[in-house]
This record gives sequence, C-alpha cells and structure tokens, in this order.
Amino acid sequence: MSESILSLCPGPWKDYELIDTGGFEKLERFGEFILSRPEPQAIWDKTLPESEWRNLAHAHFAKEKSNPEKGNWEQLKKMPHNWAVEYSNPEGLNLKLNLAQTSFKHIGLFPEQAVNWDYLYKIIKRSPVAKPKVLNLFAYTGAASVAAKAAGADVTHLDSVKQVVTWSRHNMESSGESDIRWMVDDAMKFIKREARRGNKYNGIILDPPAYGRGPDGEKWVLEEQINEMLKVCAEILDPKDHFLLLNMYSLSFSSLIAANLINTTFSNIQNAEHGELYLQDNQNKKLPLGIFFRFSSF
Repeated sequence: MSESILSLCPGPWKDYELIDTGGFEKLERFGEFILSRPEPQAIWDKTLPESEWRNLAHAHFAKEKSNPEKGNWEQLKKMPHNWAVEYSNPEGLNLKLNLAQTSFKHIGLFPEQAVNWDYLYKIIKRSPVAKPKVLNLFAYTGAASVAAKAAGADVTHLDSVKQVVTWSRHNMESSGESDIRWMVDDAMKFIKREARRGNKYNGIILDPPAYGRGPDGEKWVLEEQINEMLKVCAEILDPKDHFLLLNMYSLSFSSLIAANLINTTFSNIQNAEHGELYLQDNQNKKLPLGIFFRFSSF
C-alpha cells in the first residue's frame, strides 16, 4: 500500500525570494534587503560565487565560535535594524510582518510557513462554526495567529517569551487585526490546565522547537515531550468541528514520525495530509525546512 507524502512550497511572493543556498548558508531577499545567514540543511555547494554573495548582501550573520546558536550581524550595506514585508494570497489574506536582526540569526519570519498561513486561512473560512476557537502554541511572532484571526477565528496565542509576544502584537496591529488573546506561558502547563477545566478548541496549531525553555525555565525537548503534548491536545480539541496543524523542524524528523504520532493519538481523523515544506532558490535547488501533518473535519 503506497502513501502520498507531499512536498509544499509557497507560491510567488513579491517581498521574498531565496536567491541561492549552499555551503551551510542561504541568501535571501526580504523586501528591499538581502541577508546571508547560516542554514544547516544546505550541505551542497553554492551556485553563485562567494564574491557575488558578498556583493548582493546587505548583512551577513556570523556565528560565535563559543556558541553556534548565537552570533552577530556584519553590516555590508546600509539598512535599517527594523523593517517590514507584506504577504498576500489570492484568497484574500493580507499580512504585514515586522522584521528585525536578532542575535540568534532569526529575523521574526520563516517564509516556508506561508504554506501553513494559506491553509489556516482557507480551512477557517470553511468552518461551520461562526467564530472557531483556535489555540496557537509555540506561536513565535504570530503570523499564523494573525492569519487565523483574519479568517474570522477567536485566537489564543501562546509563547514563553514575552518579547516575541510583543512582536506578535505589533504584527497584528500592522496587519489591521485586533483582539487576539495573548498568553506568556509554558505550553504544556497551559494545555494541561485547559484539559482540567474542560475547555475545548476548534483548531490547534503547534510549531514546537527542537529545544526550548518555558518562562520559568521549564525544559522542552521535542523527541521526549511531543507525544505527551499531542495526547493532551486530543483532550482539548473539539470532537465534532476541528482542525489540527502540526509543524516541526528537526534535522532527524520525517513526516512519517508526525503521521505515527497523530494516528496513534487522535480518533476520527479526516482529510489528513502530511509531508515537508521547502523553499526553492533561484538556482532551482530545493531547501527542506520542516515537516507538517494536518487534518480537519471540515
């Protein structure tokens, strides 16, 4: 018996392009500005010469030798520390997302996630519930939360870092939305409390990191805790009208792992899809950037 595993890439996006990848780096344009950053998946050679990378980039992220997770931005051309890009799709979703150079190479946006924003917007618009309750766990800077809100959902956005919740609020306001419920909390503790209270959600979005810390130092290790987290999510997901979107980025994970986790935890799974997300650079190389599993009763 064969099973289809999807490979999904965002469609044309005026404010983003992946110019080249290779040598454990990626060269990307966000709006007017081009950045060179580390990328552990890009183990092949660059297509463009190093001199062209340096010539094109406004800034390059250099990792610290003592801590490869942190580093500094080397400014190669004049550019602001903060700027914004816009995203829209043919169905009517319009986002304005605020970016910034951080000491962890991230800038507040993962472009491959546009595939998930499109899915959320489409599936929530299709919901038989007038204002479906949606919980976004590990919600980071909130593009998925804003997309869900724009589609008409009642959104609870949870992240353990207060600063990125503030960043998310800025993205909501820039995108012309309002009234997202903000939570700075540990994801596991929060959903266990919701289960005890008997609260239910029509949609749950999970994008857990490989490693992380809660606001009080709670330890998160994806391989050790995702199974338990999904079991608790099954308790708080509405049994009749629901969707779930799981996204994971871990170098060792296959979408088959996500499929096994979901299929052994949830019952009445309908319209299920799983696979990987990727970005294609201008040289036709495909950069894998995570796996997903999603299902919906509507």
